[in-house]
Amino acid sequence: MVGMSQTELLELPVVIDLVTAARALGIGRTRAFELVRRGEFPVPILRVGSTWRVPTAPLLGMLGITATTGATIAHGIAPRR
Repeated sequence: MVGMSQTELLELPVVIDLVTAARALGIGRTRAFELVRRGEFPVPILRVGSTWRVPTAPLLGMLGITATTGATIAHGIAPRR
């Protein structure tokens, strides 16, 4: 399982599928669906028909990536610590 770079994370659309969210978290597809079934997926999920969708904002928040972080990275400026 290969995770995602910060640049890839910042380029995600507003809502993503469960497998993409799992990749962002560094977990596998099977584990992601298992966590959903148990109600333990670490960010909010939405059921849309027969698919699961994950809002990107809470996912990025969990990973410590904010709009400010994204803006500074996009402009080549290191975020303040």
